[in-house]
Amino acid sequence: MNKTSTRYRGVVLTLLFLAMIINYVDRAALSIAMPFITQEYHLTPTEKGMIFSSFFVGYALFCFIGGYLADCFGPKKVMTCAMSFWSVLCGLTALAFNFWSLLIVRALFGVGKGPVSTTANKAVNNWFPIREHARAIGINQAGGPLGGALAGPIVGLLALWLGWRVAFVVIAVMGLAWAVAWARLVMATPAEHPRVAPDELAAIEEGRDAPVSALPSERTPLLKGILQRSVLATGVSLFCYNYILFFFMTWFPSYLIDAKGIDLKSMSIVTALPWLVGALGYMGGGVLIDYIYKRTGRQLFSRKVVLVTCLLIASLCIGITGQVESVTAVVSVMTVAIGFLMLTAPAYWSLIQDSVPSHQVGTAGSFMHGLANLSGIVAPTVTGFIIQSSGTYVSGFVLAGVLGAVGAAIVALFVVAGRAEPEPVLAAG
Repeated sequence: MNKTSTRYRGVVLTLLFLAMIINYVDRAALSIAMPFITQEYHLTPTEKGMIFSSFFVGYALFCFIGGYLADCFGPKKVMTCAMSFWSVLCGLTALAFNFWSLLIVRALFGVGKGPVSTTANKAVNNWFPIREHARAIGINQAGGPLGGALAGPIVGLLALWLGWRVAFVVIAVMGLAWAVAWARLVMATPAEHPRVAPDELAAIEEGRDAPVSALPSERTPLLKGILQRSVLATGVSLFCYNYILFFFMTWFPSYLIDAKGIDLKSMSIVTALPWLVGALGYMGGGVLIDYIYKRTGRQLFSRKVVLVTCLLIASLCIGITGQVESVTAVVSVMTVAIGFLMLTAPAYWSLIQDSVPSHQVGTAGSFMHGLANLSGIVAPTVTGFIIQSSGTYVSGFVLAGVLGAVGAAIVALFVVAGRAEPEPVLAAG
């Protein structure tokens, strides 16, 4: 394919990649700042777990609402509004003054974050050929763990230097700047954009049943899109995946300090390593899936074999992390776990894109994502209760590992072939 045909969707992918970096810098920021906040407000493990979980009350709900809105109004408008809203709430975190104010701000913050990943997936579906979906998803979502890696040095060092509140203000400014750039440079679909050449548009539309339209003139019933066996199974499996991810995001920094005795500065640096390897995993997962698909011609197999194998390896590593003694061993095993965990991620979003017609990708993906992110409510709070009642983190690691293995089994057994048929209205477009 020539350079002209890939030019402008590269701009879109760059912006989506940057969005996920900023998104995860901010999502991981509270975990990095939590030791500082705990010292200031004397929070108990249970209170910390509740604050971590409060984010996901708004987040899980608006994962679904945001994706549905992306199908209705297009990814440009929804992403601009979502990024602007959560950036403002991020800045307001600096004004929190006790447990309850943090709880409320964090819950509202989740409302703004909810639409981001599903709307980004909708944008990938609109802007990239089917043969590039997994790679584009992998690159886009790789910004997440890279942002998590940057969160430790950025938030930790800013907190040590200028105080934890300044870190949240800096991130808020970054998010608002991104929203302005997205609103100016991107359209909902490539057909609407004046800088997309005809050969690039032809490449994007290649292999589709019908051209991508910004807004379908008719809608299939909502339940028809989401209550499918593969969509439900993928959502439950992603719940298990996310349990591991949110356990790591919210409690691993505190584990290193409380159980392993490292200092705040060292924690801010060493927690970046799993995220960096995870970013490579995200990109590698997308490339690997597309490679297997190209070599075998088996679309579903290419998704499932990567997801099941890598999730099982990640689950095993998570389960034994709490059993090893040295800080070096803990960080090493967790780094391997997060690397393999992230290898599976593009497969989830690819499975959803394969399961429903293009005009329902936002709705089905957001349902899967919303269902999965209920784990964000469960994982931090359950882990907090486990730590407070047992006085150890070991059971928390084991539970996360078991759930990961369950998630792999669900995909292996219940995700089946069969893409929903496109609606006639799209064929007419």
